[in-house]
Amino acid sequence: MAAHELNFDGLVGPTHNYSGLSYGNVASKENVMAVSNPKEAAKQGLRKMKALQNMGFKQGVLAPHHRPNIEVLRTLGFAGSDEKVLTEVSRVSPVLLAAVSSASCMWTANAATVSPSADTLDGKVHFTAANLNAKFHRSIEHQLTSSIMRASFPDERYFAHHDALPSVSQFGDEGAANHTRFCADYGVGGVEFFVYGRRAFDEAAPKPDKYPARQTIEASEAVVRLHQLPDERVVYAQQKPSTIDTGVFHNDVISVGNGNVLFYHEEAFSNTETVLSELDRKLKGTSLEAIKVSNGDVTVNDAVRSYLFNSQLLSKPDGSMMLVVPTECKEVASVASYLDQLVLSGGAINQVEMFDLKQSMQNGGGPACLRLRVVLTEQEQAAVNPHILMSDQLFIRLNQWVDKHYRDRLTAEDLADSSLLKESETALDELTQILKLGSVYSFQQ
Repeated sequence: MAAHELNFDGLVGPTHNYSGLSYGNVASKENVMAVSNPKEAAKQGLRKMKALQNMGFKQGVLAPHHRPNIEVLRTLGFAGSDEKVLTEVSRVSPVLLAAVSSASCMWTANAATVSPSADTLDGKVHFTAANLNAKFHRSIEHQLTSSIMRASFPDERYFAHHDALPSVSQFGDEGAANHTRFCADYGVGGVEFFVYGRRAFDEAAPKPDKYPARQTIEASEAVVRLHQLPDERVVYAQQKPSTIDTGVFHNDVISVGNGNVLFYHEEAFSNTETVLSELDRKLKGTSLEAIKVSNGDVTVNDAVRSYLFNSQLLSKPDGSMMLVVPTECKEVASVASYLDQLVLSGGAINQVEMFDLKQSMQNGGGPACLRLRVVLTEQEQAAVNPHILMSDQLFIRLNQWVDKHYRDRLTAEDLADSSLLKESETALDELTQILKLGSVYSFQQ
């Protein structure tokens, strides 16, 4: 059955700021307390979405979350009016205020894991919201993420939605940032690739020393069961612990896959040859094309600085592929040189497109972080909420919406401003009407 891959990018929220909340994410820590520009951040994301849609790729948008999250603060003992809660938490714990104000849901690669109907035993598209329990500011996302997903993919005949796994470290789940899919064609059964950082129930198993391994194999195995994926369509791989300790906090910072192509750094996985062999063996109808980037060409540190692998690998109509990377890739000499050689190599990747995503990049999120890949048949696509699919009209409308509601400068001190909360609620209330999501936010209830 004919199917296409759609990329659903997260709209950057009105409280986009640099609070350095993500330990293990080098960019997040390096830019802590910098002044952010939420308006430009949202527009940078929108420009990427529209440019890809103009190139013929199918593109959608996902709504941001309500921030600051006053409800969470109330569960932690803060009371009184919204204004009083913000004033008190700002006085007592500015870090906590920053956490509940984070716009991190913009990185929808962490929103969920998605399995297409061609892979699942019940023939439905399965979504499991990620619990993101490694970081407090992200662990508060999954319930609203599930609501937005259900409003975006509402038809139960085609879509199966699962709540997040238990929010404990043993089942730490970071969503599609540690998951990809290989196939001969989007519409046929493929191989789903789950990358984990540690085994939670085996203390003797290898794990990183410096930074936390956010994804456990136990979480990946649970998602496989929920999505009804047969063994012959699943491959697990451990991310190399020493690579996590260099700042590679998700697999999508060190590898990216699409179709029958895996673009990866030689330091990405433990037992690489075994993993590649299993992927090739289980990939029916085609052979795996593994494109290895060696340390001699690009070091892991340069890969992290440039976010070379936090890229989108997209199939073009002629069967070749395009790599979408951030402009930082041209600023790192080894990466710029490698990409020039890659395009001329005669392999599957023959085009590189660069986008300015600096507002997101300074918080540690590149093109791959900003999008959730969803493979849909034409019938399934027709069942998606049509108002979230990118079009000329939606692009214009969303830019107007951003211009109307977003600030162009935001500091840590601004997060305590109750007017920012009101501005965000007004903006999101209007957005739910634009995207026809219904009342997904608590303040609308």
